[in-house]
Amino acid sequence: MGKRSHMGYRSVIGVVIALNFWFVGFAKASAVASDSIVTKPLQVVQPFLLKSVSGEFVGMSTFPEAKGMIVVFTCNHCPFAKLYPERMNELHRKYAPKGIPLLAISSTDTVLFEEDGFLEMQKVAQQQGFEFPYLFDAEQTVVQDFGAQKTPHAFVLSRSEEGWKIVYSGSIDDNGADPSAVKHRYVEDAVKSVLKHKKVKVVSTSSIGCFIHIRSN
Repeated sequence: MGKRSHMGYRSVIGVVIALNFWFVGFAKASAVASDSIVTKPLQVVQPFLLKSVSGEFVGMSTFPEAKGMIVVFTCNHCPFAKLYPERMNELHRKYAPKGIPLLAISSTDTVLFEEDGFLEMQKVAQQQGFEFPYLFDAEQTVVQDFGAQKTPHAFVLSRSEEGWKIVYSGSIDDNGADPSAVKHRYVEDAVKSVLKHKKVKVVSTSSIGCFIHIRSN
């Protein structure tokens, strides 16, 4: 084997090792509690109404009988966010009929990331078979109200007399890289507690993913 072949082989091995560390790091970090989360559990968020990739405007008022809601801030470009659409489909499929639908929101700066524009959102939603509403937070007002910092960042809301309260904030589960190796389903556990009118045990975890850049005024 020549010198160039050796160098090429080493490069491939290096990439494989780097990806392995990336995935392992993601899986471990997802389960670590974070004190840096801006949004505090039991914070009341304002009802929103955003344009969906279907062309309709969707928000809390779309689900007048909802007992709660799963809100996931996500986007097209982020590698971390790309790991979760099927799991998000499963959550929406399972809990929307029980009164807790899942809404996905893209709030990223489309000047920095053109692939997160509305037309691209429509393409991705169709190509990947999104079963949940995929909404465009063009003015970035909703993401700032929730305090989401990265994609994906999930919130579980409980409907109360005071309004829509955040009862969980953080990762969807504890293993983005391998769905079969998930041990803690944070969002699903919180949803089950809401349906049973019980206190959520794990109210926050770290949100691991790509930073959501907020445009300056």
